[in-house]
Amino acid sequence: MKNLTILVVDDDPVIRRLLQQRLAKEHYEVTIAEDGHVAESLLEQHHYDVVLTDLMMPGGIGGIEVLEIAKQLHPKTEVVLITAHSSVDSAVEAMKKGATDYLEKPINFDELFLRLDKISNLQTILKSAQDLEQAMTVTESAASETIQNLEIEIARKQELLEQLEKVLLDHTLAEDERIEQALSKLSEI
Repeated sequence: MKNLTILVVDDDPVIRRLLQQRLAKEHYEVTIAEDGHVAESLLEQHHYDVVLTDLMMPGGIGGIEVLEIAKQLHPKTEVVLITAHSSVDSAVEAMKKGATDYLEKPINFDELFLRLDKISNLQTILKSAQDLEQAMTVTESAASETIQNLEIEIARKQELLEQLEKVLLDHTLAEDERIEQALSKLSEI
């Protein structure tokens, strides 16, 4: 299972630092952004497996906007929103816009790591499914080509049999001549 690349977006420097340290300790590749504008710039330059973003941030680009930007630029990026302001409406809005999950502050790291493990496992399963689909496509293509080649070969053999039958049944020719022509046709194989 590969380590996830995670973009942490939070305007609180203490929370950013804490998330960065705890995630790095678990061997995740972590990049931090202090606000939505920095996150937008980073998302335009890099793909992240997961964006972990605060819901409420100053500066005009909050968590919902970071979610929208991430999904627009990288549809397969998973976004987990974090908020100190528990709100069912915000959670529903976030899920409708493609958020993977929603956590409340203070962050329960066991819960966060469990969710990240689920995301990683899901990505592994999806990658395996894509690999299997690609292998099936290659196999189907090879099988189709083989079937087509066999059909062509069968048609050639059928044509040869028809020519042999015609020669062998041609009573205008002497028997030796019919046999000679039939053998000549067979040698073309």
